[in-house]
Amino acid sequence: MSEQPVPMLEEKGWRKKRVNSTLPEVYRTMKIPKTGSWFRKFLAFAGPGYLVAVGYMDPGNWATDLAGGSMFGYTLLSVILLSNLMAILLQALAGKLGIVTGRDLAQACRDHYSKPVSMMLWVMCELAIAACDLAEVIGAAIALNLLFNIPLIAGVIITVLDVLILLLLQNKGFRYIEALVIMLIVTIGGCFLVEMFLAKPQVVDVMKGFIPSGEIVTNPAMLYIAIGILGATVMPHNLYLHSSIVQTRQFDQTELGKRQAIKYSTWDSTIALFFALFINAAILIIAAATFHTKGLTGVAEIQEAYHLLAPMLGTSAASILFGVALLAAGQNSTLTGTLAGQIVMEGFLNIRLPGWIRRLVTRLIAIIPAVIVTALYGPSGTMDLLILSQVILSLQLSFAVIPLVKFTSDKEKMGKFANPLWMKILAWTVAVIIAGLNIVLLIQTFTQ
Repeated sequence: MSEQPVPMLEEKGWRKKRVNSTLPEVYRTMKIPKTGSWFRKFLAFAGPGYLVAVGYMDPGNWATDLAGGSMFGYTLLSVILLSNLMAILLQALAGKLGIVTGRDLAQACRDHYSKPVSMMLWVMCELAIAACDLAEVIGAAIALNLLFNIPLIAGVIITVLDVLILLLLQNKGFRYIEALVIMLIVTIGGCFLVEMFLAKPQVVDVMKGFIPSGEIVTNPAMLYIAIGILGATVMPHNLYLHSSIVQTRQFDQTELGKRQAIKYSTWDSTIALFFALFINAAILIIAAATFHTKGLTGVAEIQEAYHLLAPMLGTSAASILFGVALLAAGQNSTLTGTLAGQIVMEGFLNIRLPGWIRRLVTRLIAIIPAVIVTALYGPSGTMDLLILSQVILSLQLSFAVIPLVKFTSDKEKMGKFANPLWMKILAWTVAVIIAGLNIVLLIQTFTQ
């Protein structure tokens, strides 16, 4: 598909006026109906939110949710809920940035900050993507090991081949990628719906878990897992991803057209993120109901949970469904991780690499530490690495969140679409909470 014309942007507030679209092969390729019901128009915009939601249910979430549920029961459900609400707000801002300015977040950073600052932000984002990719690699390898008895190291190496799936789908069109992602999300959700039925959690205890507890901040072990959950839930690379893929739609470049695009894009990402909330909460609830209530507070490894679910829930289907959902989550995450990596590199550096080269490079960055840790420490080492990768993600969050809030609150850049006062206060509060929790984590990490 030929590259779409490059838009000329005349907004104030940017050093550079000319913007090359990232993902040029799918830029503004999907038509929006001019007439018809609101539901028909919403369906035309639906899709990008589910690609974003994938990052909120990747294997890294599993490690932190399992650890949180088995160690602390339902207490950390409140962290999952608050993290998801933060994610809904931040993804809405990311979508709005892309729709209004025609820039994704990486391009916006490059066009606003000096080159040294922009390069620093790029390096931080690449570290976050590497950490995320590491979680995907390990998660998919563990699923292959559990379901098909493939050795972990072999499973890690096999994950390189997923690049072929993405290349095939990109050639067929962006809707094919969205359809595959939604199908895998439905698979994951179906598996956990059955698991929840088998686990039979106490509804009252679950509801209490959604109420925040002061112990989360005062208990260092709980805080570490809580920030890991935050890092696994609010993903920095998803903000870059969302701000780009909303531009696959051919919405009118008028004030009315942009307002409509913002509205439907926000609905899309909000609904999709509630699916992610269900899946994350389900993992923690199952761990709490199955392990914590039975006194098994040390179940933090995916492999151990897989083997214990069948005898504790009384059916082998429990373990099989768990493994299938894990494999679907790992595969889904690799697809969206590929797109995010391409957007970040092209947006910050303004260079283009063939997708397969970009994917292989990021895969090797993730595979090398995964292979080393797997060979030296076995399954327990991979789980420690999985949880650590989520904490790394959390530490990178502020470097994406602060520019996003700054840009979308700037009237010079956003015009009439700049965040109103209430949203500015809410967004900056979220940014401060994220930064504050990370500072507390660093202090505790280096003083223990």
